[in-house]
Amino acid sequence: MKILICNDDGYQAPGIHALHEALRTVAEVEVVAPEHNNSAKSNALTLNAPLYVHRAHNGFRYVNGTPADCVHIALTGLLGYRPDLVVSGINNGANMGDDTIYSGTVGAAMEGFLFGIPSIAFSQVDKGWAEIEAAAGMARQMVLDMQAQHLIGLSPWLLNVNIPNLPLSELKPVKLCRLGRRHAAERVITQESPRGETMYWIGSAGAAKDDSEGTDFHATAHGHVSMTPLKVDLTDHDNLGYWAQTAAMLACGTRHDGEPKP
Repeated sequence: MKILICNDDGYQAPGIHALHEALRTVAEVEVVAPEHNNSAKSNALTLNAPLYVHRAHNGFRYVNGTPADCVHIALTGLLGYRPDLVVSGINNGANMGDDTIYSGTVGAAMEGFLFGIPSIAFSQVDKGWAEIEAAAGMARQMVLDMQAQHLIGLSPWLLNVNIPNLPLSELKPVKLCRLGRRHAAERVITQESPRGETMYWIGSAGAAKDDSEGTDFHATAHGHVSMTPLKVDLTDHDNLGYWAQTAAMLACGTRHDGEPKP
């Protein structure tokens, strides 16, 4: 089994080191990760500047780009082979609910999925790296279980996994969940720079809005490891019928050149 490991906290983060140590005993692993913290970069690719790859003393390769950049260049020429699995993380903090849209951890895994490779994004629920070895052990066991079920290296799938910061013996079984929802983010924070200019800082994420049973918020709050299968199709399938009527009216009222009909 060949595994590509990435993250969004940077190649020196404790989470990626713990994940590498856990997985290298069961697979051939390569680390290609951002040089610096790239949290909340989602699926961003760098198209207006060159990317450089360097190798750290421990063999990790790091890139002056985003998490998706790392996976993209790894799969399009850097590695020279196709890995069986892409694993991203372990992130310093949860990626649940709406966070998954912004998450660079999920973005890295999604890039692997877009290339047709099974991919998993791992995150710890609380920041600070408490019980990171336990989280890495859980990640290792989940990968082994996937391999035992012959799910690795075949059809692509994308999983988002959040692990409570608990000792391995206290973690409750994996629970299949849907994404919860958050309230809107806190207000933007403003400060004045030394030059008298106004600086803006994005506010903290909002509190959980939908943390009912069945959500990732609910599962992890009760000590379970949450596992949510994700998809890339953003089509609003439930409302296609409604928009079909709107599209038909627009087609009747608009000429082919885009100007309203007289």
